[in-house]
Amino acid sequence: MIDIYKIASKLRAESKHLPINRIELEDALNTLIHRVLFPICDQEKSREKKLYYFYSVLVENITALLDRKQAEEIVDQFIAKLPALQDQLYEEAEVYSQNDPAAKSVEEVILTYPGFFAQVVYRISHEFYKMHTPIIPRLFSEYAHSKVGIDINPGAEIGRAFYIDHGTGIVIGETTVIGDNVKIYQGVTLGALFVTKSQSNKKRHPTIEDNVVIYAGATILGGTTVVGHDSVIGGNAWLTKSVVPYSMVQQHAEIRIHNTLSPKVDILDFNI
Repeated sequence: MIDIYKIASKLRAESKHLPINRIELEDALNTLIHRVLFPICDQEKSREKKLYYFYSVLVENITALLDRKQAEEIVDQFIAKLPALQDQLYEEAEVYSQNDPAAKSVEEVILTYPGFFAQVVYRISHEFYKMHTPIIPRLFSEYAHSKVGIDINPGAEIGRAFYIDHGTGIVIGETTVIGDNVKIYQGVTLGALFVTKSQSNKKRHPTIEDNVVIYAGATILGGTTVVGHDSVIGGNAWLTKSVVPYSMVQQHAEIRIHNTLSPKVDILDFNI
């Protein structure tokens, strides 16, 4: 048998130790979402105990990064915002229910829709991000990313009535600004034109104004790129320059199909 002790002694931790409990934080996040904000399947009625559990876990872990007073101030401010946050999330669940013909109820959206789950975690993470909480916002957002394959940086600014259809593969960068009533489909990237460390404190990601629809696979890049309100960005479009309001942006691709068994059959041309 290999000498485990000898191998372990050779392994080094090059990064700084963070005195937080990731598993406990993820459990607290799930408790907040599924047993406090949306206790649809929870038979227990004592929401106070569950909210206190979330509160205590967050305070203890943030205290390990800052100090007790700062931690309590941050979590107190967040808890005070929960009623308004819950109202907004129920409104957004209703947006999903109204937009998706496959949705049978708001409860179905809350329990099963990956886009809505990512959105809930984003809303929570963003509140902590605005209070300059170290690492916790990103830990929460990456937890959602690992669960549903949707990557929303907690620093992004997203308006009301946001709607994600399907959602797999969506990337929304840190300095993205999204207005109200925006709908995006799977595989959309709202990213930076290029990435260097010197861009850290600059706007690197696009601005999407109100009432915009962005279809599957579209890529919109750059901190100065603005998609004007009431525009439609077609599937697989590649956009690095601004477009005015009420624009229709389409990516044209030619597909040629022919029957290899019968050379006499005409070639069929398609534009997608």
